[in-house]
Amino acid sequence: MMRMFSALVVGVFATALAQAHFPFIVPEADGTAAKVVFSDNLTPDKDVDIEKLVGTKLTLRDAGGKDSPLDWKKGDGFYQVAIPGTGSRVVYGVTEYGVLQKGDTKPFRLTYFPKAIIGTSESPITAVGGPLKVEILPTGDSGKVCFKLVQEGKPVAGAEVTVLLPGGGKKAVKTDKDGSTPVFESAGRYGVFARVTEAKAGEHAGKKFEETRYYATLVMDVGK
Repeated sequence: MMRMFSALVVGVFATALAQAHFPFIVPEADGTAAKVVFSDNLTPDKDVDIEKLVGTKLTLRDAGGKDSPLDWKKGDGFYQVAIPGTGSRVVYGVTEYGVLQKGDTKPFRLTYFPKAIIGTSESPITAVGGPLKVEILPTGDSGKVCFKLVQEGKPVAGAEVTVLLPGGGKKAVKTDKDGSTPVFESAGRYGVFARVTEAKAGEHAGKKFEETRYYATLVMDVGK
């Protein structure tokens, strides 16, 4: 009976994880454009209303560290955005999703902070700060990467971070005392998401909430 119960719990958790959707900024291979998707992976989910992200404010940080607003146009299950410039760049956004309440749970404010890195992860511009209250930073040597979760620049220890792996699959890991995940050594494209909860009541757009759930996402490529 205990084995059956454990299997049921694992199955429910896996289903909940599979159904979770997050905004990801997914650059094209040549770095001149990106798709913004609302999905549980890095491909568009056409069964989800992409207009849920319509209020997202996207910004480009160029190789010189200058920020510029970006416009997008709606595609089939995604938003398409052109990315000007060359070299290492970062595209990031802020999505104020609103106040939600599921069943009898307490109402919460939901905010997303999507980010994508184009070019080398060693560039100093990859840490945005400022508007990204919660952010995922890549660290590590060439061919290896770990992901550091920070809130207002300070590491978040003991948080669950889910990593979408190159070639498919996903892995849930915990951050250490420095806010960092274990090292990943596969080359290719990574997607990462993590949540930080702020237990502080407030009001947003006329609706009261008891906590804020911040989700940061990151998309980046790691070479060999």
